[in-house]
Amino acid sequence: MKPHAALGFRVKSGWAAAVLLTGSARSPQLCDVQRIDLSDPRLPETRQPYHAAMGRLETDTKKISRRVDVVRRIAEKSITKLLAGYRQNGYSIRRAALVVGSRIDPASIANPHIRAHALEGQLFRSVLQESLHAHRILSDVLIERDAYARAAVQLKQSNENVRRVIQKFGRDTEAPWRAEQKLAAVAAWVALV
Repeated sequence: MKPHAALGFRVKSGWAAAVLLTGSARSPQLCDVQRIDLSDPRLPETRQPYHAAMGRLETDTKKISRRVDVVRRIAEKSITKLLAGYRQNGYSIRRAALVVGSRIDPASIANPHIRAHALEGQLFRSVLQESLHAHRILSDVLIERDAYARAAVQLKQSNENVRRVIQKFGRDTEAPWRAEQKLAAVAAWVALV
């Protein structure tokens, strides 16, 4: 078996950036960077299942239910495939962390369009966590705006050092290394603790 490994995700609407780190919290090593689907690319409505035409909140519960079922199925399929590939390469993953935009209760949002976005954020976060849990992987959630600060506290490092290490990971990969991948790496690093 390879060393201890942890997964980090930056959850977006319909997809997530995934980063695999190994090693320890003191000496994390970047192993993999991927993008996984949380919706069906052939069914664009599953990327924003709570949206109706013209950016309005979808109110047809049958449409929402069908879309949510597809999202659950795709998320489980994506996680199963991702984890199978890692297991095949000898990685043992017990922990993961997800970075999300917010954890606001959608019911507390008066604006229907903004509520649709909040419902989608809640959906994609929860289906990813449920899929990880089904594979016996514990997960934690970080909010994007304070992910680096929380990581610095949990890792007992300066915010600057956390950012420096995350930036260095980008030089170690040929995969895209944008904000989503960096946040997924922060999450994976926190999950190594």
